[in-house]
Amino acid sequence: MGRPVFDPGLTQQYGGRLRRAINDDGSFNVVRSGFGFRDAGVYLHITGMSWPRFLALIVAGFFAVNMLFACIYMLLGIENLQGADLTSATTAFQSAFFFSVHTLTTVGYGNVAPKGFAVNLTAAIETLIGLFTLALGTGLLYGRFSRPSANIVFSRHMIVAPHQGKTALMFRIANRRPNILMELEATMVLMTVETVDGVQKRQYAELPLERNKIFFLPLSWTLVHPIDEASPLWRKPPEELRAAQAELLILIKSFDDTFGQFVHARHSYTQDEVVWGMRFLPSFHVNPEGNLVLELDRLHRYEPAGPA
Repeated sequence: MGRPVFDPGLTQQYGGRLRRAINDDGSFNVVRSGFGFRDAGVYLHITGMSWPRFLALIVAGFFAVNMLFACIYMLLGIENLQGADLTSATTAFQSAFFFSVHTLTTVGYGNVAPKGFAVNLTAAIETLIGLFTLALGTGLLYGRFSRPSANIVFSRHMIVAPHQGKTALMFRIANRRPNILMELEATMVLMTVETVDGVQKRQYAELPLERNKIFFLPLSWTLVHPIDEASPLWRKPPEELRAAQAELLILIKSFDDTFGQFVHARHSYTQDEVVWGMRFLPSFHVNPEGNLVLELDRLHRYEPAGPA
């Protein structure tokens, strides 16, 4: 048997041009189909979505459930809600809606009370649903706060700059949060599309970094891949990399001192996100009080590079 070909898990098969392999949020550009509801990972999806989407989902679900039960109370007869405002159809529906809110949340102000078996049974069912819903919502909220994750910001572009008499491929990262990340380790892989025996295939090559480990990340970290004779990027112009659909895949692994767990961050750069002949501007400085100041907004800034 021949030596296994390196594949990070994104397959060598080529079925068409990818927008990118890793999205900006670190997720893989994979759309799943042919799975059932039990395979959807609803909990993982909800705890992993952005805060605006999560809050919008909670608010929409809250209003949807109360609208449903308000309609049920109206169908059972609004006159069976003692204390409801029956002045008009609008005020009657408002009374039914807010009675549902009080019942679902078990607040029960007492200004409106159910009358009759059907309405009381409906209110009892809604109360039970409310208890389960509040418990579920509390669990989801706790899961979001307790889930360890790395909030690492990557520079918007990679640069190819003069470095120690040659050239090097560089990008920068920093920790957005004030927590301590330790024992950081970085891996960079070049993904290209090449023709092998008349068939187009995805090829992968790990790019050695000048320094792939650091102990702490209190400031920014510039990761450097020297482009020398041993580099897969040696003497490859931007046009050739663009034709090969080059994408640079990044994996950062670190230990989160707050949660006491390892966390990961993923990112990628397409060829269009690599700029040539530039150098990064400093992203931190020492203030008059003798403190190191990290300016996250300067992480992405660069300028034309002079001679090496």
